[in-house]
Amino acid sequence: MDIKGPNLIKGVHLEGLRKIGNPQERATRYYDEGADELIYMDVVASLYGRNSLVDLVRHATEHIFVPITVGGGVRAVGDVDRLLRVGADKVAVNTAALARPELIEELSRQFGSQCIVLSVEAKQRRDGGWEAYTDNGREHTGRDVVEWVQQAEQLGAGEILLTSIDKEGTRKGMDIALISAVTGVVDIPVIASGGAGTAGHLVAAISEGHADAVAVADMIHFDRTDLRSLRGELEQAGLSLRTPMVEEADA
Repeated sequence: MDIKGPNLIKGVHLEGLRKIGNPQERATRYYDEGADELIYMDVVASLYGRNSLVDLVRHATEHIFVPITVGGGVRAVGDVDRLLRVGADKVAVNTAALARPELIEELSRQFGSQCIVLSVEAKQRRDGGWEAYTDNGREHTGRDVVEWVQQAEQLGAGEILLTSIDKEGTRKGMDIALISAVTGVVDIPVIASGGAGTAGHLVAAISEGHADAVAVADMIHFDRTDLRSLRGELEQAGLSLRTPMVEEADA
């Protein structure tokens, strides 16, 4: 769930952002439909040097009982502490970590690596590799994605949220080569994001790319499917899914 101000938004290649609706209403709906985790990303936080999701997360945790990851504008120990205190389970870092990689080590020592997610915005280079970008896909870093994720794991990152800028919002399928390249060099969980248009695309990310999880946005934001239907298709494809907290509560 990409957030800009009070709105849930969605773009293509992380650009051309469109307003989707109220993030609180959508979060509750997705939780009721069986989402087993929610990811909130403040897409303009790095531009303004702050994360504005504290109130949103605080409210969400009153009604939603699945893990919540929050990212955007996280620059220091205090930022992580603030988000964890209002109910976030994990905090994602990108821009500040690329500028100062030792931040990952500081955060993992303070809060535990299980709380620290490295968010990677990857764009393919002409030579076939991938470059890490920042500021919602706006800024080059010159860092090779495969090298960067290995360094981040060594510094203490506990998870990777891997977004393909080239595929994001296209509905044409996920970047299996990118996912495979990253999962092949790290031992921590990798959440693949960007490009899913069908359940088959998600299956491929897991079975071919070896992702540990997949993130969806466009598919459900624009009501082309719902999470109940999507979970059913993934189970029919032979994937083992985490039991939603909603079902556990009903049981």
